[in-house]
Amino acid sequence: MLKRLLEKQRSSLHHFWDHFDLQSAESFLKNCLECKGMIVLSGVGKSGLIAEKIAATLISTGTRALALSPVNFLHGDLGILGSDDVLILISKSGESEELLQLIPFVKRRKTKLLALVSHAKSRLARAADHTLVLPLDRELCPFDLAPTTSTLLQLLFGELLAVALMETKEFSKNEFGFNHPSGAIGKRLTLKVDDLMLKEQKLPLCMGKDLLQDVLVELTRKGCGCLIVVSGSGELEGIFTDGDLRRSLQLFGSKVLEEKISSLMTLSPLFVSRDGLVVEAMKLMQKDPKKWVMTLPVLEEKRVVGLLRLHDIIHSGI
Repeated sequence: MLKRLLEKQRSSLHHFWDHFDLQSAESFLKNCLECKGMIVLSGVGKSGLIAEKIAATLISTGTRALALSPVNFLHGDLGILGSDDVLILISKSGESEELLQLIPFVKRRKTKLLALVSHAKSRLARAADHTLVLPLDRELCPFDLAPTTSTLLQLLFGELLAVALMETKEFSKNEFGFNHPSGAIGKRLTLKVDDLMLKEQKLPLCMGKDLLQDVLVELTRKGCGCLIVVSGSGELEGIFTDGDLRRSLQLFGSKVLEEKISSLMTLSPLFVSRDGLVVEAMKLMQKDPKKWVMTLPVLEEKRVVGLLRLHDIIHSGI
């Protein structure tokens, strides 16, 4: 049986290479090389798992990358995308509704949209700025249903892309070794919260007695997506996030502007110490896969001394 399945898979791989559009693949690579920000990947189901593996390979070979689920995108994580970033959506059919729902919001943020699909006429293929079709004759699954060959092709091209970026950027063996001391990524072992956190004048601070209308400027100007609520002595009392603002507007309407922050803030927020490892802070922020925490107050002897953002952790390449 295994011999027969291996022959089927070999035939599928021959079909892939015989129909692979190298020129389109080169254009796909060019878009990634020109990315000044971060390469973000997403997919649904098995394609989502492939996105995670490709992102992991990109990171370890010198390219800033991240894999996010489309659900997280639609519930706040779109804020991580900017005009300098590239978003790669992976889908065999190109018709996954979860991915299609992202497109108008991604376009609005002027993020370059690339698609990896196996159906050239799909809606995702037509909507993307550039689409690479991964030729597929059929799945190895006897019912031609379970994603088997299609995910293999997605991973195959993803690894090719990672190595092509690695070689084009002349990512050296020394750099690779620096990223993987004793089989672990160096930054995971050494990067401290204090190294990445926002400090002093960059901190978005307010007090519980402040009215919302008086601190909106601070919320907007600091651009952190939150305000850290402190006491007169600088101790942490709570946090007021963009999400709290939306919920307060729904609850109070325009009258919310006259409410005190103490009545709107989130009490007992998560926090970290400045001498902790960034990787441990990131685990805390991603503990709930359905609701990632985007910012963490940083404390020293109960006083607020910094703010750690998930965005900065990701851009650090950890």
